Amino acid sequence: MRLTVNGEARAVEGVAYLADLVARLRLDARKVAVELNRAIVPRSAYAATALADGDQIEIVHFIGGG
Repeated sequence: MRLTVNGEARAVEGVAYLADLVARLRLDARKVAVELNRAIVPRSAYAATALADGDQIEIVHFIGGG
């Protein structure tokens, strides 16, 4: 499947849901916000949000500090 993640075209295999992609990218789902095809996806819906060839995904990482 071909996805565009943060503007970069990627070929990914074995990724059916948004939660799978977040895990594949080794991201902590609690510390990211995800937009799929220009719509924000609630964290609670990652596991149920299916991905399709050509989807465009933007992922923002939250970084703590002080």
